[in-house]
Amino acid sequence: MNDSVSLTGTGLHLAFGTNKVLRGVDLHVDAGKTVTVIGPSGSGKSTLLRVLNRLHEPNEGDILLDGRSVLQDNPDRLRQRIGMVFQHFNLFPHRTVADNIALGPRKLRKLSRDAARELALEQLELVGLVHKADSRPGNLSGGQQQRVAIARALAMKPQVMFFDEATSALDPELVKGILALMADLAKGGMTMVVVTHEMGFARSVSDTVVFMDRGVVVESGIPYQMFDRPSTPRLQTFLSEVL
Repeated sequence: MNDSVSLTGTGLHLAFGTNKVLRGVDLHVDAGKTVTVIGPSGSGKSTLLRVLNRLHEPNEGDILLDGRSVLQDNPDRLRQRIGMVFQHFNLFPHRTVADNIALGPRKLRKLSRDAARELALEQLELVGLVHKADSRPGNLSGGQQQRVAIARALAMKPQVMFFDEATSALDPELVKGILALMADLAKGGMTMVVVTHEMGFARSVSDTVVFMDRGVVVESGIPYQMFDRPSTPRLQTFLSEVL
C-alpha cells in the first residue's frame, strides 16, 4: 500500500442541465482516516465520489490531494491514486480472476505479465481468494466477485479508496465479509471515503460521518455525535427511519 494522503473537496458544484446535484459540497479526509457518507437515495452521495475522482468534472470547486489541486492533472493518472469499488462488480467475464486484477497494473503501471500476475496473486491472498485465481467471475458468488473488485482496485496501489454502496447488490449473508474486509483496510491506514447504507459500519469504523441531503452536507461529525446526538431535524428524521 502506498503512503496514504489527505483528500479535500471544496465548494463542489455539479448540475446536469437544471438539476443541481451537488450544491457547494465541502469534504475533507485526513490521511489514513475513514469518512462515511450517509443520506437518502438521490442525495448526491455517489455523485460526490464520481466528482472527487473526476468521472464527472465539477462545474465549480476544487479537489486536492495532500493540499495540492488535481483538477489540472491527467484524470487517468489521478485514478491510479484513487481506487474505486462500485455497487456492481464490473469484472470482465471472459477473463480469469487473476487477469481481471492484472490488467490495470499491466496497462497503466507497465508491469510485465509475470509481475502483474504475481501482484494479482498477492491481492487475492489479501482478500482470501487466491484459490480462485484461474476461475471466471461467473463461477464466483456475488461476495467473491466484490472481493475481486476490491483486489483489483488495491492492485493499482492507490493512496485513497472510494467505496460506492459496495455491499448493496449482495445477498445479506455476504455483506458481513465485505464490511470486515473494508474495516481491515481502514485499520491498516488507508484513506477511505465510503458511501453506505450500513449504519453499523458507519458507526463503528468511521472517523467522521457526513450526512448529505439534496446535494448539500447537512451535518458532519464523529460517529457518537452523529448517531446519538444529531443536531439537525433532517438527520434526526433520517436516522429514525433507518435505525
